[in-house]
Amino acid sequence: MADESPTPELTPIERVAVALGRFVNERPWPKRAQDIFLHGITKRWVRPVISSRVYIDGIDWLLESRPDRGVLLAANHRSFFDLYVIMLSLYDAGATWLERMFFPVRANFFYEHPLGLAVNFLVGGGVMYPPIFREQSKKAINRDSVERIIRFLSHSGTVVGMHPEGTRGKGPDPYELLPAHPGVGQIVLQARPVAVPVFVNGLPNDLVRGLADTYRRNARRDHPIIISFGKPFDYSAMASQKPRATLYKRCADLILQEVRALGERERELRAACARGEISDDDPNWLVNRKPASRF
Repeated sequence: MADESPTPELTPIERVAVALGRFVNERPWPKRAQDIFLHGITKRWVRPVISSRVYIDGIDWLLESRPDRGVLLAANHRSFFDLYVIMLSLYDAGATWLERMFFPVRANFFYEHPLGLAVNFLVGGGVMYPPIFREQSKKAINRDSVERIIRFLSHSGTVVGMHPEGTRGKGPDPYELLPAHPGVGQIVLQARPVAVPVFVNGLPNDLVRGLADTYRRNARRDHPIIISFGKPFDYSAMASQKPRATLYKRCADLILQEVRALGERERELRAACARGEISDDDPNWLVNRKPASRF
């Protein structure tokens, strides 16, 4: 296990947040308690708020497989809750092989502000870990975070959710993605996980609005939340090449290209919902799937 002591470059609140994150996520019993929390508390309020209008596409192959290594979900980033709803879809659709999750996150709110720390642990049980800092002075900490992610992915039953764009897209067009950051490419080529592109759309950043959208008339036609899972990204041709920054960036660009293609698939599904072509008893609506038993 890597050094557990928070580094001196961190502020007092950052040291507390990082220490808590390591305690919860890198020890067996606290990580197990986090899983119980996510199922027993978080999922219980998230599911009724949004699940009736969540449509999941292309997930069956992932549910039916039992990956012999970690799974990295590379998703676009439009809302603060993208990975939460992806987590919900995996759990409730029946991914019984899933044992632990990690959501690396930009540290500027969740690890640098007391409110962000509270949200991370009171809503997600601390699952947003490890942190990635913006400051150049903390590059060593970020390298350590990447090494931890690579180590997590060496274990089967692990899912790591990441955003190749690095930050949230705020433009008017949800299908216009920001440039990919090389970090996801580095992690894929060093950890060699099952790399799965994902596109999610329809989640607002406002929880009140999200609740209101769920109970609007024709919510599934006008306000669906659609998650499209792709097949595993094939990075074998790059895995044998000499590791270098340009290769990591190329890998990240190709992954984002797969995510962008799934965006077109999601656009078609959204149009089909608007036309009323997807029935309420379609098995891909999350509420039509029996939640998987975990305990």
